[in-house]
Amino acid sequence: MSHRINDVMKLCCELSAHQQIQTTVKGSGKGAAAAGGLAFAGGLVGGPLGIAVGGAVGGLLGCWLTSGQFKPLPQIIMELIPQQQQKLYEGLMAVLGDIQWTDVLQLTTLVMGNAALKQQATAALLGYITKELQAEVHYVD
Repeated sequence: MSHRINDVMKLCCELSAHQQIQTTVKGSGKGAAAAGGLAFAGGLVGGPLGIAVGGAVGGLLGCWLTSGQFKPLPQIIMELIPQQQQKLYEGLMAVLGDIQWTDVLQLTTLVMGNAALKQQATAALLGYITKELQAEVHYVD
């Protein structure tokens, strides 16, 4: 059964790569809080010029605090621990139903060739990412 889980994880990677989905791990609010907090503090100390300086410094600090938190979804999928992979697998198998496949290429072809199934599988994947991992989903243009 392990190869079936790996096949479904690779399918998830293909679905997310095809749609160019990135995620933000929880905590990106730290960057916004740093920028806003330092702008506020700068305003208290230096007035309008302090707001500008505090906002700039806070923005840089926020950038540093959140660096590396925006990741392509395939990378996040491949970094899941076995228990998380199992849960994602179960969610996708509820969508895939009784589809039989011999390898990941056949599974990917079956799903990508059926628009409704592709949409349902993508929705199940994104639902897992947002509910279980509490990550925000972004589409890259």
